[in-house]
Amino acid sequence: MADEKRPGGNGSDDDSYVLEDTSESIEDLEHEMEIAAQEAADSTATRRAKAAAAEAPPAQEQIDYKDRYLRTLADFENFRKRAEREKQDFFKYALGGLLKELLPVLDNFDRALEHAAEGDDFHRGVLLIYKQLFDALKKHGLRPIEESGVPFDPKIHEAVVREENPSVPSHTVVAILQKGYFLHDRLLRPAMVKVAVGGSEEAR
Repeated sequence: MADEKRPGGNGSDDDSYVLEDTSESIEDLEHEMEIAAQEAADSTATRRAKAAAAEAPPAQEQIDYKDRYLRTLADFENFRKRAEREKQDFFKYALGGLLKELLPVLDNFDRALEHAAEGDDFHRGVLLIYKQLFDALKKHGLRPIEESGVPFDPKIHEAVVREENPSVPSHTVVAILQKGYFLHDRLLRPAMVKVAVGGSEEAR
């Protein structure tokens, strides 16, 4: 009866053996796959480490990179300072064009004061307005060139009249015919002057 309950006789024993053998093979296969995966991962990490080491620049190249970085940093700092100076100069001399257009107005005030009788109401009124205007422009850096009795300087003077005058050294400014002006340290307009000639050469 036992044989009838297990049809196939020895074939049934063979099937049981095959199932048990298959189960053991899967476990072994899974274990082997885990080992293989770990070895592959280790191998990949090793290759990457070797590749990184091979790609790493030598010490001299690292020094060169540092020098380039420092030079670039210095260039940027110089650029920043230069841009700041240019910005300051722009604001410092931004009124140059406007002030040049106002210089003829100042010239007219000078002429009016020269021809007005000093001390009368007209002279005092013109002088007051002129002083208010000039003081406002002076706050923004306007400086006149109005000194006479000094050596002629072609950088700030324009000689329009020469006068024989042996009593003073030759090339001395004896009169200011039209004032010149600076904006801070920048020349806006040279002064038109009368220059003495015929004297000694001490002024040179």
